[in-house]
Amino acid sequence: MKTFSLQDHQFMQRAIHLAKRGHYTTSPNPRVGCVIVLNGEVIGEGFHQKAGQGHAEVHALKQAGAKAKGATAYVTLEPCSHFGLTPPCAEALIKAQVGHVIAAMVDPDPRVSGRGLERLKSAGITTKFGLLEQDARALNLGFITLMTTKLPYVRCKLAASLDGKTAMASGESKWITSPEAREDVQRLRAQSCGIICGADSVICDDAQMTVRWNSLGELKDSYAEADVRQPVRIIIDGKNRLTPDLAMFKTSGKILLIRSSIENSQTWPHFVEQVAISQAKDSEYIDLKQLLSYLAQQGLNDVLIESGAKLAGAFMSKDLVNELILYQAPKLIGSDGKSLVNMPALLQLSDAKNLNINDVTLVGKDIRITAQFTDKSV
Repeated sequence: MKTFSLQDHQFMQRAIHLAKRGHYTTSPNPRVGCVIVLNGEVIGEGFHQKAGQGHAEVHALKQAGAKAKGATAYVTLEPCSHFGLTPPCAEALIKAQVGHVIAAMVDPDPRVSGRGLERLKSAGITTKFGLLEQDARALNLGFITLMTTKLPYVRCKLAASLDGKTAMASGESKWITSPEAREDVQRLRAQSCGIICGADSVICDDAQMTVRWNSLGELKDSYAEADVRQPVRIIIDGKNRLTPDLAMFKTSGKILLIRSSIENSQTWPHFVEQVAISQAKDSEYIDLKQLLSYLAQQGLNDVLIESGAKLAGAFMSKDLVNELILYQAPKLIGSDGKSLVNMPALLQLSDAKNLNINDVTLVGKDIRITAQFTDKSV
């Protein structure tokens, strides 16, 4: 059984804190932090900031310099052992002659998956893993899900009144939730690799589905506008209803236009790619699991669904949503209002979709509920 000291816990907690600083910038790479310690003193620390740039260990080793010899490196994810856009971190630690490496968790990437730790051990460096593993896993739910299931981690954001209505019977919905809740959604977008919405949302709301830096609140103090990624916009348009004159296509940034068949009668901006996904046999939508598989192949770790009741319900009925984020406003709209999700009628309570509530937080005047689905095929 592996044992870790109080000091080990403190230094790994610091590494996890550092990793969180890359929350909005590192994708598709995992968020990783590293702390290098010699004789109880931190001599170097760093975190992974952007794909293609130095990993956390590289930044920490650069800060530690020659003092790294014989030191202990605390890292939130097993050091990589393969060449990607940057050289393997395991080799950098070996070259620096660190004495010990403690990893919070083994890397689920099959290119690593224990090989990094084995490479360190073969070079005479003692290794341990499993310290604050649950905290480390929470940093990279999308990356871990992609590596283990070959599908992205799927979040679905919905907003409703306390009686579960998303709009008035007339369709009026602006705004059910508070400015603070809408600002919180901008942060959700900023952390996501991609945003999924349906053609109806684009047509009815003339939505752009971008991250608006001016709406990120306190995040603006930590991230320059140029450093915040714009997620890939994934628009499901199975009936080929969208046209290039909509606001969505006036804002640059990669767009995947998902259709049941590709049509070439329209001239689309260079950042728009049409993708054909076959129609599901039992639904009016394209095959949603096939779509998620395609997005995984594109390297999207996690996606956020922002859609109406029909599309959200279609994903949920297929058990393709990992996490629900529900904002509830202190309003009552009444029985004629629009429902939260549309799913096939359930005949008995045992057929209901089950969730575990992980967090309930007040955001402005609204309640934000974060819950994970326990019935899912992903």
